[in-house]
Amino acid sequence: MDYSKVWHAMQSFTDERGEQTIDELWLVEHPPVFTQGQAGKDEHLLMPGDIEVVKVDRGGQVTYHGPGQQVIYFMINLRRRKMGVRQLVTLIENAIVASLNDFGITAYPKPDAPGVYVNDKKIASLGLRVRKGCSFHGLALNVNMDLSPFLRINPCGYAGLEMIQTCDINGPQNITDASNALVKHLVTLLITDEVIYQTGLPSNEE
Repeated sequence: MDYSKVWHAMQSFTDERGEQTIDELWLVEHPPVFTQGQAGKDEHLLMPGDIEVVKVDRGGQVTYHGPGQQVIYFMINLRRRKMGVRQLVTLIENAIVASLNDFGITAYPKPDAPGVYVNDKKIASLGLRVRKGCSFHGLALNVNMDLSPFLRINPCGYAGLEMIQTCDINGPQNITDASNALVKHLVTLLITDEVIYQTGLPSNEE
């Protein structure tokens, strides 16, 4: 689904939600796009070429989204859960680590560089925004994709940072396996009693 369409849907959902609005996780894939965070520096865009660059309202620098990458957006009322943004970041990182561990992969976060790494190579990126005490944006896990566009940027602002994907290290080979593992651990860590699955953006955003 087009990145900008989902981004604007996230903004609308966050602006219009009330205290009783149920928290949601949005699982999507995007066509090729570079997204640049609020503090993003143009020097980290090396040669974007024919891939669109979208400047967005999340934290962090530039990253790449494309088919074969599992993106999950966190529409969470942090105030209601009495949770800070740092706690949410840690929860997301822990869910990714646990999901990869299910496949025998040892992964870990870095305190100075949000995201998840395997052998010092980045496999998942993270970027969030909080508005009205509620989060949006989220994670991107590289599953089975064309990684070459990452060479056109300094991923997350780090020159020379190597990106890897799960299909190359005996992890999830497709989006379905990756999403099933991630959702299982996210639901557990978010202490959610009931999960309702539905397809498509909120009805007013279709």
